[in-house]
Amino acid sequence: MSLLIKNCFVGKDKCDIAIEGNRIAQVGKNIKGNFDEIIEADGLTALPAFIDMHTHLREPGFEYKEDIASGSAAAVAGGFSTVCCMPNTKPVTDNRYIVKYIVDRAKEVDLAKVYPIGAITVGLKGETMAEMGSMKEAGAIAMSDDGQPVTTAQMMRLALEYAKDYDLLLCSHCEEKSLINDGVVNEGENATKAGLKGIPSCAEDIMIAREIILAEMLDTKVHICHVSTASGVQLIREAKARGVKVSCETCPHYIAGTDELILDYNTNSKVNPPMRTEKDRQAILAGLADGTIDVIATDHAPHHYEDKNVDFSAAANGISGLESAFALSYTYLVDSGVITLDKLMGLMSQKPAKLLGLESGSLQVGGLADIALVDLDKKYKIDAKTFKSKGKNTPFDGWEVKGKVQATVVEGKIKYKA
Repeated sequence: MSLLIKNCFVGKDKCDIAIEGNRIAQVGKNIKGNFDEIIEADGLTALPAFIDMHTHLREPGFEYKEDIASGSAAAVAGGFSTVCCMPNTKPVTDNRYIVKYIVDRAKEVDLAKVYPIGAITVGLKGETMAEMGSMKEAGAIAMSDDGQPVTTAQMMRLALEYAKDYDLLLCSHCEEKSLINDGVVNEGENATKAGLKGIPSCAEDIMIAREIILAEMLDTKVHICHVSTASGVQLIREAKARGVKVSCETCPHYIAGTDELILDYNTNSKVNPPMRTEKDRQAILAGLADGTIDVIATDHAPHHYEDKNVDFSAAANGISGLESAFALSYTYLVDSGVITLDKLMGLMSQKPAKLLGLESGSLQVGGLADIALVDLDKKYKIDAKTFKSKGKNTPFDGWEVKGKVQATVVEGKIKYKA
């Protein structure tokens, strides 16, 4: 198959992109030839398709919330060619058989590329190490107990040592459970106003510090999931300055939102870690600008309507994020002048590819043809009702944003057109 994308912007230059098979064959002006398909981009901007290191696809076990087909459709609609799905499924993705099931099912769906993340411990219970080696052989790309912390430092130490042997990235959900005390939102002024139990930011920071200390002692890499606190950003910044092999991600809801969103008791704003204060949000922006934060991941966590249509304290944690991630990030980072578009692509494409060892994340000739075509000037309101995801749970429904994904190409094939 061959594909020609005509009249798109690559950087500041308007040109064509010729694709042969799954590779970019040529980038230049007025490319001629016979092509099986042609996209008339009409001035859209071509970007390396996005890579999400942190997605919940819910299958197997929770298909009423999301499945691999609906989640993959949401991914390509959001400009993502690649998603890495977390292991808190039912049964837990803690063995080679479930990893293989996810890999095979994603190939059947044939939309986004899906890479399973295997569990660090059996059943996410923190008691027995899962079989990392066999899961990697079956297709797992990293390991995490996301949704739960690895409770003991000894177990995390062993996990980091095993992961080093298998050259696997460990992604840590940082939460000191003993400090949660049934909290459901960020501890502070807005929790008090809302009459809701708070979670102190130190519950996240203590675990971030633990993972840094262990990685430094073992001289191995560790990845911190969904960083939300100012002090967490500073801990990681200082560790990187010492040469610790720590990387981290944040999410669009920590870039665009704060705990003020809880004041109307909209359960779609309930997420873990919780959205924090404006001070924390500004620290996240600073960490993205100075390179402390490596990646923007969605933590896409779709839920059924009934999971959220309950009392705030009883509602499920999570935000459906794949289809709004780019627009929120572009609006609150690039359009507002915090970082450049090139920097955003580093956060959403190049750096996750590098951390995961994937051959993606650029528009270079010879590279994989994973491309998002975006109208950077398009202003629109997020409309959850139009989401391809089964999960319509977003606190950003109705927010005006800028930057609309119009098409997604995955390895040379058009997988989404608006």
